Amino acid sequence: AQDLPVLVTEGAHCGISRWVVFPMVANLSFDVAAMRRAELKAGGWENVPYAWENERMLREIYELYPDFGRRTLPFVILDPKREPAAQIRRLRELHREFPFYGLKIQPTMIEAEIRSLLSTGRGFLDLAAELDLPFLIHSSIAPHDRWAQAADILAVAEVTPHVRFCLAHSCRFDRPSLDRVAELPNTWFDCSAHRIHCEGVTRGLDYVATPERRVPADYRDPTAVLQTLAELYPTKLIWGSDTPFQSYVAKINDQFVSLRSTYAEEAACLHALPEATRDAIAHTNLLALLRLKDESVLTRR
Repeated sequence: AQDLPVLVTEGAHCGISRWVVFPMVANLSFDVAAMRRAELKAGGWENVPYAWENERMLREIYELYPDFGRRTLPFVILDPKREPAAQIRRLRELHREFPFYGLKIQPTMIEAEIRSLLSTGRGFLDLAAELDLPFLIHSSIAPHDRWAQAADILAVAEVTPHVRFCLAHSCRFDRPSLDRVAELPNTWFDCSAHRIHCEGVTRGLDYVATPERRVPADYRDPTAVLQTLAELYPTKLIWGSDTPFQSYVAKINDQFVSLRSTYAEEAACLHALPEATRDAIAHTNLLALLRLKDESVLTRR
């Protein structure tokens, strides 16, 4: 959890001046008692997934903290599988009241297959095309994660060339996936939570690409890895911190997992790059994904 003043204040100390923001990650349509048992079931306090969370965030940005909010580009979050028609109706209502600039999906945590966008959730693709909004989608290559496979996101993108997509987490350094991102004109990738993904490689963890599929780089040096990605994919890489999820600390299958970074460390990797590279991955490539109708939103004070 992170509120807007904390994000903007800490980010400014790290040399960042504008932010893409979105709600994360569960929502009040799930039964809370079931969630405590690590089960996802309907029957929560809200009927429409993310209806409350999206409105709450947008009101925080535009009404509660407009001085901080004007430095952000909010994305709304959605569930591609559950109650899509009701979600789309609510998103249309919100869009008439508040500007937002993209659509976020974290399919793993809500156990909603991303390929639902081609079936029950197809209306979200139509909405994205109508409003000219990109998708930002959590991606995975771990075999046990059937919800957010990078290959599945790319399959959706391939058959939806009129919609733009950004795959999060550098596709876990999976070279075939990143090469496909480079080939498709409507796809980009971001390096969110970059340092703990590099640490995953050095510790031999299974959420990053296996050696035979991994982008060759010195993963002991996250800045060098970022430089390598920028050189290989100069028009496709987008920098992002993923704050507060630049750290991931949890108990999984009775084992503690502790992967810790800081906003300052994430930003330091960016600032260590040559100026032209920084400008490309923290500005130019993001603008290509967003395709803003009015870029003056980036200079509001």
